[in-house]
Amino acid sequence: MLVKTYGAAVFGIDATPITIEVNIDKGVNFILVGLPDSAVKESQQRIKAALNNNGFKYPMKEITINMAPADIRKEGSTFDLPIAIGILSASEQVKTDHLKEYVMLGELSLDGILNPLKGILPIALKAKEEGYKGIILPQLNAKEAAIVEGLEIIGANDITEVINFLNDDISITPTTVDIKQEFFNRLNDIGVDFKDVKGQQNIKRAFEIAASGGHNVVLIGPPGAGKSMLAKRLPTILPPMSIEESLETTKIHSVVGKVDSGAGLVTNRPFRKPHHTISDVALVGGGGYPQPGEISLAHNGVLFLDELPEYKRSVLEVMRQPIEDRHVTISRAKFTVEYPAGFMLVAAMNPCPCGYYNHPEKDCVCAPGIVQNYLNKISGPLLDRIDLHVEVTPVSFDELAHDIPSEKSIDIRERVVAARLIQEDRFKDSLETHCNAQMSSKELRKFCKIDESGNTILKQAMDNLGLSARAYDRILKVARTVADLENSESIKTNHIAEAIQFRNLDREDWAK
Repeated sequence: MLVKTYGAAVFGIDATPITIEVNIDKGVNFILVGLPDSAVKESQQRIKAALNNNGFKYPMKEITINMAPADIRKEGSTFDLPIAIGILSASEQVKTDHLKEYVMLGELSLDGILNPLKGILPIALKAKEEGYKGIILPQLNAKEAAIVEGLEIIGANDITEVINFLNDDISITPTTVDIKQEFFNRLNDIGVDFKDVKGQQNIKRAFEIAASGGHNVVLIGPPGAGKSMLAKRLPTILPPMSIEESLETTKIHSVVGKVDSGAGLVTNRPFRKPHHTISDVALVGGGGYPQPGEISLAHNGVLFLDELPEYKRSVLEVMRQPIEDRHVTISRAKFTVEYPAGFMLVAAMNPCPCGYYNHPEKDCVCAPGIVQNYLNKISGPLLDRIDLHVEVTPVSFDELAHDIPSEKSIDIRERVVAARLIQEDRFKDSLETHCNAQMSSKELRKFCKIDESGNTILKQAMDNLGLSARAYDRILKVARTVADLENSESIKTNHIAEAIQFRNLDREDWAK
């Protein structure tokens, strides 16, 4: 008897429907075809034990299973449940009436329990697109799948529940999530706040500009100056995610199994902090079966690289293209996968190996030339892609002991949101540009016009600091953001001056 069940496989952040065809005939054999990997091939042992341990009969006949389309590689244990149900249906132990209505997903343990899986949200979106009535999947994944409206989500704890449901012996209440309520309830759920930061007004100002225009930032300062503490608070002043951004971010996190089973939806902007020993593949994504890297997990959020010069140069250089294009393409012999990578880069570094170059109180013990060699670990093209170079100085005792309350993140965020609204209106006709940091050369000429006095001060800065053409563009973009924060239609001289002062690492005398 031939029976068809339906599953799905995830490639990149999108899913592909998979049809599992099960045929039972005379003989004793188990044949699994359709480019299955080792985990899929091993499903026979898991299924056989799960069925026997739950009182169902594993047919001792020739079982032939085809996973179509046959030219797509099937990986992981996602297909345990649809294969098991297909075997039971083909042996007439499960009704076939509802099989065509549902996509089934689930890894079986030997006692029949359904274990949670990765990549549920892309599969749910695809199931809705393909017109399926619903999905049958592990209970722990039900809330994540229920984000997709108009799809019946049947969460089951074990294979017995699934069989009884398909045989109409029991009814399972579909899992539902009010996505808008879920989204808005968790929108301002933040654990850190700028109100806890004493002093550091120039850093807060730099972060406000960065958040308003989507600019990349590098913090240079001695150990203990608060670079990491400040960076952790940047997501709290970024504009709240839209539902579309939240769904896109959740899809990426779902693929690597990073979605909290109790949350379902990622509502706060990601903050990723990879260690400096990270490999190229772990940062940008890849592997034999390409997975998203840290830059994709930071999509719509912040990627924080602490101790920037300690990262391997190859790791830093491989980020240059994703920073510009806001996506990363991973190519293999037979297919290509593209992952979003629209992140804000925040880097932190000591000014020298000992950490105390330019320190107001402590002396630097590095030998001559060491400071410049340390900075040379970071290439000029990468630094040019960072809009704001901010020098961090230690907080004085008086500032630490002062009881004057600092400004709250939510108050800073209001100004950031107002500036972003101006940019939203400015770029309403553009599909690629959403904030000032993403402006093309054409948009730069259109929206960043400066007067004669502004040209003069910018020319002096270019001559004195030896800035590249890309740095020139960065200064104009930052100046445009400063003007937006002041609700100014034109870029004034003071806006350009403030933007120039955030190019510390371009000063010729900085590392002398």
